Amino acid sequence: MVATAPDDNALIAAWRGGDKQAGNTLVARHFDSICRFFRTKVGDDVGDLIQRTFLDCVQNLERIELGGFRAYLFGIARHRLLRHLRDKYRDAARFDAEVTSVANLGTTPSQRMSRDHRQLQLHEALRRLPVDHQIALELAYFEDLSAPEIAAVIGVPANTIRSRLARAREGLRDHLAALDAAA
Repeated sequence: MVATAPDDNALIAAWRGGDKQAGNTLVARHFDSICRFFRTKVGDDVGDLIQRTFLDCVQNLERIELGGFRAYLFGIARHRLLRHLRDKYRDAARFDAEVTSVANLGTTPSQRMSRDHRQLQLHEALRRLPVDHQIALELAYFEDLSAPEIAAVIGVPANTIRSRLARAREGLRDHLAALDAAA
């Protein structure tokens, strides 16, 4: 008989009960997703953002609602990202995650993302979207989060997420077409 790995809820309960290995298992389970979340927006220098995200999670362990660990974790990551972007760029007073894209902030796409030209185009097109639209698309397609989970991350109603996803997909198509035309 094959043993199944405990789900996030069981690990959270064990972690709250003092089982540090359960916490390590949760961090390991979600580390790559959080790393990918930051890399698509700020490049490869993401170690501090990842560390602070998981530190915030540890410090607020009692606040985590069972059934919503991934959304909670990505919510922390989003707040860390927005704080990082505001701190890093001079025009932070005018920064609006609903409107401002990473490309508008002056960052360049990571050349290590992929050697495949289409991947680079996709990466660049995603970076041209407003940050919250980029986050919503990535959480939906890369992390397989539902609209209610994404809504919890961004802090808006689920119906708003559904309409933002539609606008984000349309914007992504437009940016990809523009990149294709420029190439």
